[in-house]
Amino acid sequence: MTELILQALYSGLLQGGSYALIALGLALVFGTMKVINLAHGELVLLAAYIAYAVESGLGLGPMFAIPIALLVVCTAAALVYAVVSRIKQDREINSLILTYGIGVILTNLILLVWHADVRSTSSTWLQEAFVVGPFYSMRSELIFFGVAIVLMVALWWWLSRSWYGRAVRAVSSNRDAAKLMGIDPGKTELVSFIVAGVLAAFAGVALFSYGVIQPAYGGALTVKAFIITVLAGVGSIPGVLLGAVLLGVAEALTVTLASSALQELAGMGLFLLVLFVMPNGLFGAARRRG
Repeated sequence: MTELILQALYSGLLQGGSYALIALGLALVFGTMKVINLAHGELVLLAAYIAYAVESGLGLGPMFAIPIALLVVCTAAALVYAVVSRIKQDREINSLILTYGIGVILTNLILLVWHADVRSTSSTWLQEAFVVGPFYSMRSELIFFGVAIVLMVALWWWLSRSWYGRAVRAVSSNRDAAKLMGIDPGKTELVSFIVAGVLAAFAGVALFSYGVIQPAYGGALTVKAFIITVLAGVGSIPGVLLGAVLLGVAEALTVTLASSALQELAGMGLFLLVLFVMPNGLFGAARRRG
């Protein structure tokens, strides 16, 4: 039993890295525009299906699809921003309705092009077991966990060191004051959407490399990303990683000790528990007390 629990913790840790990659894009857009992009999960799923198309059509591994996924998903993210940016009144509620509709459109486009069959990678190299001491995982899980860590560090550096990163933080803090400092909020928000698209593209390729995909999965991905964003507290990259790992571990332990049918319930239970104890999220509450 101890070995099973330790293996579940290890699997949950790796799964948490992938969840963090999915959630970072949603958290970035929410922090910048106070907009919850309900089409974010569909953008991740679009990248996953591009990876499937490259593998099935060209016979290449999913990782060769990353450049194409980046181009397509970033373009789609920019188009989503172009529509959302036209909302001038009640942006929060109207953007929810609008992005939900965009998500439905993307789901049906994916369904139209790739049909409703469940897809998974046929790459034996990515699916091979990789042993780390007493723990087992797929090679793809370890690779994309490393990719997730690298991208999170790169995002932290970009937000804290680059001009556009600081502009994103300024707009998220006070949009009107940012204008007085010579920052164009529209261009800054577009950049944040494109960066979110980059993260979604990597997350989608990772998703196809270690799991199964189907057109209806986009909504579930958005829910997971939203849960992690709220758990973390707005604006905290370490919080996103911690929240994602907690969600991954909770789901892995639930599957190991109880039933896979309760996996989604475990995530929602963790979400409600943390909000009850720390309403501002894991890192938000710590800052408030400090």
